[in-house]
Amino acid sequence: MTTPELDEEDRGEVEVEAEAPPPPPAAPKPRITWQKLTLLPAVLVAVLLATWLWFRQADLDPLTENALSDGQVSKALWQHIELTAISTFFVLIIAIPLGILLTRKAFRKATPVAMTFANMGQATPAIGLLALLVIWLGTGMKAALIGIITYAVLPVLSNTITGLKENDPTLLEAARGIGMSPTGVLRKVELPLAVPLILAGVRTALVLNVGTATLATFGGGGGLGVLITTGITNQRMPVLVLGSILTVALALLVDWLASLAELLLRPRGLEVGT
Repeated sequence: MTTPELDEEDRGEVEVEAEAPPPPPAAPKPRITWQKLTLLPAVLVAVLLATWLWFRQADLDPLTENALSDGQVSKALWQHIELTAISTFFVLIIAIPLGILLTRKAFRKATPVAMTFANMGQATPAIGLLALLVIWLGTGMKAALIGIITYAVLPVLSNTITGLKENDPTLLEAARGIGMSPTGVLRKVELPLAVPLILAGVRTALVLNVGTATLATFGGGGGLGVLITTGITNQRMPVLVLGSILTVALALLVDWLASLAELLLRPRGLEVGT
């Protein structure tokens, strides 16, 4: 049996198809790299150094010098860090366990109620919430911390629930099929897969906490807001500039630390986009 001969046009098409190059490989997803992570600290150091040099040669009046003397700047900075760290700790121990609980079958019906309260906490103006807490609890760090925690629970809770719900059901079924207990599935499969989303929520909460902590001064909680309000009320621009720059630098620093945590804590095989 003989095969029909191809004419010149068909033969040319066959040759072109045979010589066609393979499709290019898909571009890799962007990653958080060590090179990108070293850029922000360098910028922060440059900004803080420039600010320090400017204050060294600036002609400050007695009121400005009094506002910045006797370690008041370092005291305000430490109070701000303390407010951010303590509030973030309580946000984590409240939001992550609650998010895990709300994804269990027995408590899923309570998810809308919990999310409604979390949304109300963030929808309420921070200064108004702090004022109500001061009326209830009095001035001091306690009222400021409760206000900051209430304001920052939503992103961590929401991301924890979303991260656990988006896990591949076939992976969970396979884990159960090899005899893993529900606790083992949660600890070894569900939570590791949800880590990137949970860390993204923590990163958002950290930046929110730094910003909201500036309002703690209105409730007697201290922090860098003291410098900002002093600069505004006394019309002293150097004090206002210093408080603002330190607040922005601290927010960028905690965001950088959170991105570093995303890089170090993500499960192997998962990529975190920039």
